Amino acid sequence: MISWLNFGILIVSSFLFTFFYVKSVSPAALGKRIGPLAYNRCTAYRVISSVFMIVVAANYILYHWFPLPLPLPQNFPWPWWVSAGIAVLIAVPSLYLMIRGIKDAGEETMTPRSEHAMYGGIYTRIRHPQAVGEFPLWWVIAFLVHSPFLALFSFFYVPVWYHMCIAEERDLLIRYGTAYEEYRAKTGFWLPKRNKK
Repeated sequence: MISWLNFGILIVSSFLFTFFYVKSVSPAALGKRIGPLAYNRCTAYRVISSVFMIVVAANYILYHWFPLPLPLPQNFPWPWWVSAGIAVLIAVPSLYLMIRGIKDAGEETMTPRSEHAMYGGIYTRIRHPQAVGEFPLWWVIAFLVHSPFLALFSFFYVPVWYHMCIAEERDLLIRYGTAYEEYRAKTGFWLPKRNKK
């Protein structure tokens, strides 16, 4: 019973963090309807989304003690330290991209502002470094709790993060117009573009 409750909360929280994050990255579109208050409201949506992400992370951890009764092994067939090593291999580049993206985005990471200029730093190479750094962290937790099911379930977040990035780009086109179109043409979505000779 607890295992299904934990998994149910994980699913609902995943939906809610996606819903509120998509709303949080649309301040320019919302601003057309409600004016300058849109940016403060989107900040509140971003905070709510973050709370639900934390809930999902807690559900992942609880899954170790309350796995679903599925025809999958509860643990990987190798020792836990191998899974921990895999987690570290995923975590190091992911955290680098996420932290670098947060640093270069500045306050815009959690607090969108109408007067904020387009980003520099790592954003001159890829448009969504924070997303590329964040979604692999679900695999980090899955391997740390040594769960094959969670490692498979984590693939669910790839299209979720893709959808969130697309939603963000729609609003950035409203905010920055032609400048953002030109920026998109020069930079990669999740990976750097190869220079054409």
